[in-house]
Parts: sequence; structure tokens; C-alpha cells
Amino acid sequence: MTTDTTEPDPFDAIVDAPFDAALSERYLVYALSTITARSLPDLRDGLKPVHRRLLWAMRQLKLNPNDAYKKSARVVGDVIGKYHPHGDQSVYDAMVRLAQDFSLRYPLVDGQGNFGNIDGDNAAAYRYTEARLTKTAIQLMAGLDEGTVNFIPTYNGEEEEPEIFPGLFPNLLANGSSGIAVGMATNIPSHNVAEIIDSALLLIDNPHAEHAQLMELFHGPDFATGGIVAESREVISRAYETGRGALRVRGRFSTGRNADGTWEETGIEKLGGGAWQLVISEIPYQLPKGKLIEQVAQLIADKKLPILEDVRDESDEQIRLVFVPKSRNVDPELLKESLFKLTDLETRFGLNLNVLDASRTPGVLSLKLVLQEWIKSQIDILVRRSQHRLAKIADRLELLDGYIIAYLNLDRVIEIIRTEDEPKPVMMAEFGLTDRQAEAILNMRLRSLRKLEEMELRRERDDLLTEKEELEKLLESPARQRTRLKRDLSNLRKDYAEDTPLGRRRTTIAEAAPTVEFSMDAMIEKAPVTVILSAKGWVRGASGHEPLDKDFKFKEGDGPAFALHAQTTDKLLVACDNGRFYTLGCDKLPSARGFGEPIRTMIDIDAGAEIVGLLVYKPKAQLLLASNAGRGFAAEADELLAETRKGRGVMTTKPGVKLAVVREIPAEHDHIAVVGDNRKLVIFSLEELPILAKGQGVTLQRYRDGGLADATTLKLDEGLSWKMGGDSGRTRTESDMRLWKVARGAAGRLPPNGFPRDNKF
Repeated sequence: MTTDTTEPDPFDAIVDAPFDAALSERYLVYALSTITARSLPDLRDGLKPVHRRLLWAMRQLKLNPNDAYKKSARVVGDVIGKYHPHGDQSVYDAMVRLAQDFSLRYPLVDGQGNFGNIDGDNAAAYRYTEARLTKTAIQLMAGLDEGTVNFIPTYNGEEEEPEIFPGLFPNLLANGSSGIAVGMATNIPSHNVAEIIDSALLLIDNPHAEHAQLMELFHGPDFATGGIVAESREVISRAYETGRGALRVRGRFSTGRNADGTWEETGIEKLGGGAWQLVISEIPYQLPKGKLIEQVAQLIADKKLPILEDVRDESDEQIRLVFVPKSRNVDPELLKESLFKLTDLETRFGLNLNVLDASRTPGVLSLKLVLQEWIKSQIDILVRRSQHRLAKIADRLELLDGYIIAYLNLDRVIEIIRTEDEPKPVMMAEFGLTDRQAEAILNMRLRSLRKLEEMELRRERDDLLTEKEELEKLLESPARQRTRLKRDLSNLRKDYAEDTPLGRRRTTIAEAAPTVEFSMDAMIEKAPVTVILSAKGWVRGASGHEPLDKDFKFKEGDGPAFALHAQTTDKLLVACDNGRFYTLGCDKLPSARGFGEPIRTMIDIDAGAEIVGLLVYKPKAQLLLASNAGRGFAAEADELLAETRKGRGVMTTKPGVKLAVVREIPAEHDHIAVVGDNRKLVIFSLEELPILAKGQGVTLQRYRDGGLADATTLKLDEGLSWKMGGDSGRTRTESDMRLWKVARGAAGRLPPNGFPRDNKF
């Protein structure tokens, strides 16, 4: 006899299917699993499966608020072994978050040991920490033994777990939630329980209440870490009406005393001698304190916040961050606004009310819809609890009726039990008892036969009949159900009232004042500086105003090109012969201890371009620009500022044509003087010079050969002045220049006697 031991061919099980169809089908399964069983909270209890399983496991371990703590490792082990077959670290991280009073507005786990801190430090490993449930968690799970919710098998079918928690605590809005699924996400802030309950009570009384009426009771987020929501009521209302929106959250400055004796959240602490410091007492939600300090320290190191000297962390249990200004003259409001603008002291919380409804369907809901669906689920839980209780009462009444029959016929019952081999059928036939009643009578103890017991049974029966009648009325009347829910909610509200430590609102809703527009220039400390630019393009800034004719030191083979006085708050306009203008901040100049640095490392000047002008930018000033071809125009200084290192093209140049003259036009000047290489001079009215933002300009002087040597502006009544040659340093003035005054574009005539031979003004 032979047996066939050959294995079936594994290739027989392969199904021939298009790859894209197989892939999309499997990815869809994964996506649905992520959405419905991992990332989005259930509207009814506000929990994701991992949190629900954690709390359920802790309840099974009898970790009640008044019982002893148990090791977190024990809880995590039970959760991953029985209910949640995922990584232990992810489960422990979820548990840690439920215990952190700076993460959850109303913590659900009471942790003992190191559960992390607001600095961003991690919790200790689960073998070192212990945990138990909080009173809030017990309220969230209240009614689990009363038939209120369905129980579903666990992943391996060995245990059961609740589908949702039936408690009255409004966890979804109270503690919020955040998660990223596939193709969708959720981000719900925490809120004040008293406000949630007040809004729910309004909707129970008036299901048609308008959104605006709700927002009178429901003020907006109430974060665990406090802070300020710096938005108007309208912006907040619009976000909750649509279920989406972005809310600005700011840290809170500590309370300080004003000069008039009143207290205000200015954050300004007065020190001796007029000095002061700024103190922060609350930071935005989910911002690690350590990260904020790091940000500010980096800004100070990078000189991006020059009005700030130092930041100190003086926190204990209470947050206390101290910001020390550079000097007492710094504007406190400017420092506050710059901290809001440059650090995470102001963050944006993106509200996204995306939740799973009772049918496990994800959707972005408005505040009103969330509350209505939650009320509906609580009414359903109330009905199921009542039906479960009615069934229990019916069972008990059946037994009580049997006991009372036994007491009324006690002697006969005893006789039957003593004389009959099978007393149960005899008793059932003689007294009309059910099987359960007869079994209960036979299981009675002898001590229950005392006279008093009968009276107690009758009293219990009457109480149960009264309760049954009340429950039947409740089940028949939706109005009674709503009244009962209102009463239960009002009782819950007492634990979270505004005057309790847990219920007191932490986050202030306060519309921010209009943002103070400030530039980084406003933060630069003003100080005199002498700017020196060498012929080879090395630039430096010497502190103080040095004499401009001083013998400055240069590298070998280099020499002076430009030297001028400025302030550290000024900007420099750098003009190149290719017609491009660049902007450089005087505060960015290298020190004059050495030879400075090449200016080309600060601005991107084209390789072949030469610098022909260096001026201090003055708002609303005008500059005269002229090319070597004799064309030019006036330009507004405001139009010449460049935002980037690449500069701004202003004068359009052709091959052989270069920008040659860049001069500021004083407000009192009314004429322009132009001299050519051919030593011809023309003077014409400044009104004939157009003001352009960009271009070649107009012809200033006509030439047969050569080009423009120099151009300047003057006041005609005062004439033209030029320096005499030699070391005398004298200046000569030609007061009557009417002979040279012609129309723009003329050829001109030879200048007055004594005019410099280099044809430069």
C-alpha cells in the first residue's frame, strides 16, 4: 500500500490579476483601517482604539482612583497581549500622553514617576513608572456594566472589549484629539467642560438654536497650558461653524503692577535704575519650553534680535521665562511683537473637527453637529441603560414573587421538601411557580425563614415596582429622556464648575491689538560709523566718525576709493558701472580692526563690474545718474533699494556705455552742470531732467568725439565752485554762470578759466 506524500504545488494558489487592481484593493483596505481604527477619534467618547483599550485594560486591572498604583509595564503588557497587537513603545507613549497635565486638559491617567515634562523631556521607561485611572476616566467609563454599549471580540477572539465608552464626560471636545490618517487628518483642541455642558443643555432645550447662540456660551479652546487665543470672536465662531480654521495662540506675559497700582498682564518687571525685564508665565500648547529657549538663544547668537540681551529659564512648577533687553530704552511692545513674529511664542492651531460618527463614517462637522450627535448618542445610552435595568428588575421581581409565595405557604413548602424525593416539580405544580422561582426557593438558607424577611421582601418588591413604573414612563417619553439627561449633565457640571481648580478656564480669548509693523532696522542700536571702501572693493566700518581725510591703512597694492560718515541704522547704496544698485546695511559691515572683507562676499556684483558710487540712503532723496555717453536722469532713492543680494537694475547700459556719475541732488539745487571729455560745459534747468525708475535717460550734452567727464547740480544764483589744485585746499567760485546756461542737449562751451584740468567738478 502506498501513500501519496507529495505537497500541493504552491503555484496552483496564485491568482492571475492586474497588478494595479490588486495594489489599489490592498491599499484601500489599509487606508480604511487607518481611518476607522487608528487615527480618527469616535465622536461619542472622543477616543481612538489605543486609548480606549488602555483605559479598558486599566479598569480590568481595577486601577481605580482610590486603589494602589500598578506598574505601567503591567498595563502595557495587558494591552498589547489582550487587546492591541502593536508595539509596546507606541502604546506606552499613548498612555504617557493621557497622564500629562500639559498635554491633556483633563488627564485620564494618574501617573506616578517621571511622565515627561513641558521642556520636551521624555517619560521614564515603563518599568519605572506606575499608573491608575483618574476620576474623569471613571466618569467616561460609567455604565459599562449596565448594557449601555455593545461588546466586540478582541483581535484573537479570546476576550471582549467595549465598542465605545458610555460615560457622560464629553471627552471629544474636553480633551481634543489629533491624528493623521490616509488622505485626511484631525486636529481638535481641548475645551472647557462647563462651557461644553452649557452648550449641550441649550441644544437639548432648543435643538434649533443658532450657531451664534451656542458661541455665546462656548467661547473657544481651553488649552492645558493656558495661553491666549489672539483672535476675534468672529474668526473663532467661523472656525467652529465650518469645522475648519486657524487660530493664533500666544504665550502669556506675567502679571505686573502698573504705576497707578493696577495689575495687568504686561510681563514687565521693573528693576532698579529704570531697568526692566520681560517675563513669560505661559507658553502656547504643545510647544516644548526647551525648544522655545533654543529658538531665542539662536536669534541672539545670529544677531537677528539685537534688542534682546539674554534669555533665562527660572521655571519651577510654574513657567517663568525671563527676557533681558539690550538696554532700558528698548520699547517693550517692540520686543513683544518681535518675539511673537520671530519665535513660536505665537503659533497657529489648525482646527479640523474631523471625527467618526456613530456609523464609523469620517466627516468634518460643525460644533453644533458634534454636540447634536453626542446628545443623540447619550440619549441612546440612557435608553439602553433603562432597558437593561428593566430586564434586571423583571428578573428580580420574578424571584421575589416566588419567595413571597413560599412565605405564605411556608409549612407546606417545608413538608414538600422533607417528604418528596423530587420536590421541585411538586412545588411548581402546586403553587404555579416557574423553574427559576422553584430553584431559588430550594436554594434559600434556613436563616432567611425569619419573620422579618417577608416584610423586607415586600418592601423591596414595592420599591422595584415603583422604579419599573418610572423607567417605563422614561422609555415612553422623549421629553423625560431629555430632562433626565439635563439633570445628569448638571450634576456632572458641578465637578468641573468655573470655581473648581480643574474647571477654571485657563486660556484667555482676547483679540490681539493690530500688529505693530516693524522692520529689523528698528532693532538696530544707533551708533555713528565711518564707512571705508577700498579701490579693490574691501569694505569696513570704523566705529565713530573718523576724519574722512585720515590716512586709513589698506592692503599692499590697494588704496582709498570711498569714505563717508553714517549711522549703524543706515543703509548704503552701492552703484556699479553696469547700472545696477545694491543695498548694504551699515550694521552688517565688518569691523575696521583689520582691512575689512571683500564687498563681493556680501552682495553679488557681476565679475566685470566696477563700483562707481557709494552713498547713504536717505528716504525721498533724489540722485543724478549719468552715463559716459552723456545720457542721464534723476532717480528716487526709494526706488533704488534692493531686497536681495543680486541688486536692482536701474540704468540700462549698452556695450561701451557705463554708468559714470551718481550724485545726490540737494533739495535747494535748481540746475545741472555737465562737462565732457572735450572740455565743453553746459548748464540747464533741473526741471528738464526727467525722474525715471529705470532706463537710459535723456541726452544731457551732445559730443562729436569723447563722452561725458562729470556732472553735478548747483544753485544758479550761487554759481559754480571747484577746488584749486595743489595743497592749498582753496575753493574757487564762479558766481555768474549765465553764459553757459542753455537748453538740455547742447554742445556747450569751454568752462571758466581755472577749471580743473581733469574735467571733474
